[in-house]
Amino acid sequence: MPWRTTSAMEERLRFVAEYLDGVATMTELAEEYGISRETGYTWVRRYDAEGPAGLHDRSRRPHRSANATPPAVIEALVEARRRHPTWGPKKLLTSGWPLTTRPARSTASTILKRAGLIDRQRRRRRPGHPGRPPAVIAAPNVLWTIDFKGQFRTGDRRWCYPLTLIDSCSRYVLACDGLRSTQTATARAVLERAFREYGLPERIRSDNGVPFAAAWAAARVSMLSVWWVRLGIIPELIEPGRPAQNGRHERFHRTLKRETAHPPATTLRTQQRRFDEFRVEFNTQRPHEALGQRPPSAVYAASSRSYPHRLPPLVYPSDSSIRRVDAHGSVRWAPGVRVYLSRVLTGEDVAFRPIADGLWGVYFGPLVLGHYDERRGPTYNLAPVTRGRSPANAGSRPPSKAQ
Repeated sequence: MPWRTTSAMEERLRFVAEYLDGVATMTELAEEYGISRETGYTWVRRYDAEGPAGLHDRSRRPHRSANATPPAVIEALVEARRRHPTWGPKKLLTSGWPLTTRPARSTASTILKRAGLIDRQRRRRRPGHPGRPPAVIAAPNVLWTIDFKGQFRTGDRRWCYPLTLIDSCSRYVLACDGLRSTQTATARAVLERAFREYGLPERIRSDNGVPFAAAWAAARVSMLSVWWVRLGIIPELIEPGRPAQNGRHERFHRTLKRETAHPPATTLRTQQRRFDEFRVEFNTQRPHEALGQRPPSAVYAASSRSYPHRLPPLVYPSDSSIRRVDAHGSVRWAPGVRVYLSRVLTGEDVAFRPIADGLWGVYFGPLVLGHYDERRGPTYNLAPVTRGRSPANAGSRPPSKAQ
């Protein structure tokens, strides 16, 4: 019989009762209950001495500890903290410490916490991840993938960060630019040029690195992905440690590195010329096995959604409660109640949509940022099955074509 199928107390009482009634011997009962004979006799002795109360779990803490901190040290530390409430253990133990015995900093910190003289800081919980992205890629411009190929130094010892943008269906290389950094501004300039030339995709998939994602923001939205949502593009993130979810892009990087960076060019300008020449050849001449030995240009066609002159407004369902994110990255939910989301959403409108009594889904366009429970506060547990879309297909209105 398993030892804890119901509760420990019930099992122990049943064990003692069967032994005292003579149902079986101690050896037989111990084997049946999966315990040792010594443990069985212990339960019986405790029951005889204390009744059922003797079968409760007891503390295993030793009665005496040879290494316990002396009471005089504890008193001196507590007194020092009360005189200097803003000092930490290190300062308290070094400035005017009155005793020859000096505890370790970790011990001093534990003593002060037990005395209630140090506030326990709540650990900031990392937001959840949207989960595995969908695998269906039906046509060109349904999904673009973006990534930085591993940086390398050119011949002048300066860093080059190649940023590549690819249409996943046709394998058409939309951009391949050697940048000096991974800053948002430079990546946005590359994307804006691609949007003007090829139009807008439905989704863009990236890894969880900068500038594509922000690890501590709700739904890991970044300044770049906020811009995408305003354009009517849904950001997708691969799962951490799963580069195979962007396998086509990773395979392209292997080819790019072999063809253009072995060895690197002498300067970034000459390296960019290599990228440009390779991109033309890859798109228009190089047969691709997955495309039936056709080049990507034979399959790709520009998107019918053109880049707008102005960002269109986000449109939410009528049952939404709209809040604007302030400069601190939070929204005012009720008098004296603020919900923190992310500073990258500053100035943007988010929607609280009712799920149940006191429970709200928080949306930025089509993205689920998390769930807000009026009784427990905000949590960032995303719904990977819906991929961030609201049940009623809430989200941003697709941008109209530029006039």
